[in-house]
Amino acid sequence: MRCVLVIAVVLVSWCPPGWTQRPSDADIAALIGRSRQKAYEYARSLPDFVATAIIHRYAGSMAEGLGGHPIDILTVQLRYFQHQEDHKLMLVDGKPTRQSFETLEGTVGSGEFGTTLSAVFDPASQTSFHWQIWKNVRKRRASVFEYAVNGPHSRYRLGTTADGRTVAADAGYHGVVEIDAETAEVLHLEYVADHIPETLHLQYAGTTVDYALADIGGREYLLPAHSQTEMRSPVEWAKNIAEFRDYRKFAADSTVDFGPPK
Repeated sequence: MRCVLVIAVVLVSWCPPGWTQRPSDADIAALIGRSRQKAYEYARSLPDFVATAIIHRYAGSMAEGLGGHPIDILTVQLRYFQHQEDHKLMLVDGKPTRQSFETLEGTVGSGEFGTTLSAVFDPASQTSFHWQIWKNVRKRRASVFEYAVNGPHSRYRLGTTADGRTVAADAGYHGVVEIDAETAEVLHLEYVADHIPETLHLQYAGTTVDYALADIGGREYLLPAHSQTEMRSPVEWAKNIAEFRDYRKFAADSTVDFGPPK
């Protein structure tokens, strides 16, 4: 009689010690406290700088699904001066333009540079945080939290522009934030509007932002690298995918040569 030895090999996903364990309530509170302080310092520590945003815009009919089709590619000079964002539209589909960023129809976004991040961690927002899981984010151990800010405490402003007319209103929001467990810095942020006012004719509005280190004047800062904004109305759908690049220190004569206006 022949005996056959069967060896079963079980592959187990290995995680470093502690990655599968939920942190204690005290550790969670401590991390949120550190992140709150980081967010407070973040908005105040950013130097004046100039950057370029390349924004790919897509849109489509809800009846056709969420695939959409390309609308245009915007090249925007972004200036961050005295803790305020300023956007200057330079190119549309690679061609110089005199149109202003503020008068663009369709979906545009702002607030990636500290405004929303500060609001999420501002005690006045009374944000509720709920720890979800550990995650490896670009080789950095991160705590993933779900959070929510209700309407009365929200400073999240939505706006839509059509036929040259802009309608804006405030809304509560919720989302996900991924926090570096060692530095308490935010690596990824998502926010989705809640109970959107009917005057905006929107059913959904959401944004995601990924942060990465960028050099400005010989010092590294954690700044937006990519963002995506999506909005849906009962009949239309739109999405922007933005890449932020060419960070450099702001000076009074800081300019980018995109060619003569058309």
